[in-house]
Amino acid sequence: MTAELRITKITGFILEEQTELSLTDLCRACAAQADRIVELVDEGVLAPAGSSPDNWHFTGLQQQRARVALRLESDLGVNLAGAALALELLDELDSLRARLGMLEGD
Repeated sequence: MTAELRITKITGFILEEQTELSLTDLCRACAAQADRIVELVDEGVLAPAGSSPDNWHFTGLQQQRARVALRLESDLGVNLAGAALALELLDELDSLRARLGMLEGD
């Protein structure tokens, strides 16, 4: 008896990348004041599309980043620069895991 290996290819899109949130929407989703979100943008944690806070648009992924940064501050007492560094390190870790997954798949 031989085993047959079936591979199914699934295609789709990530909803978080398709979502557009205004500054007001992001504030509501994160339970944060607009000045806190502006500080996250100034620190480089978030990179909205648009030229000014009135025109800014954020993705769902940026909403997740904002929530993580705000929780690091409130739960662990990490300052904004520390939260930005932690997010950079988490991004790098995700990237390395993805690369490792590709190498293991070969």
